[in-house]
Amino acid sequence: MLLTHAAVAGYDPVFKVNPPLRTDEDVVAVVAGLCDGTIDAVATDHAPHAPEAKDVPFDQAPPGMLGLQTALPIVWEVLSSALGAERVFALLSAQPAAIARLTVTDPRVAGHSAQGGPVEVGATANLCVFDPTASTTVEPGWLASRSRNTPYAGRTFTGAVRHTVLRGEPVVIDAAAQR
Repeated sequence: MLLTHAAVAGYDPVFKVNPPLRTDEDVVAVVAGLCDGTIDAVATDHAPHAPEAKDVPFDQAPPGMLGLQTALPIVWEVLSSALGAERVFALLSAQPAAIARLTVTDPRVAGHSAQGGPVEVGATANLCVFDPTASTTVEPGWLASRSRNTPYAGRTFTGAVRHTVLRGEPVVIDAAAQR
């Protein structure tokens, strides 16, 4: 929804992904599809690679880029003015969870405590604390991943993920991994 095949012109392996980046028209169509409901979820193929794996000629590099930590600020910047907060958050959480059938709410179902679902008393906390007024400048060393293959290095986006809680445990606090 943001990058186009023009980024690949310099053959920087950080932009090598599967499927490959597409045209400006394709990006416009994806955004339009998200806005009109034709596309009902946003996900990232978060594919970290060791720096040395991406520091090779384009044709030898594995496809993939980091996307998990930057997904929400990017979607927020691209879509929040058109869709509003509730719809943006649903595109990144409730909708993908429903598609993957991760919205188990019956405690008799195996794995109930490990899955997502509504935020309610007694439910396992799987949360992302997001500040829509802050900004995120992507610096590879700042990312919680041990990998650094981000195409967004040096770019600034509106909105910042402050904390992430997984199964009730804070795993990222102020953008710093806790493990």
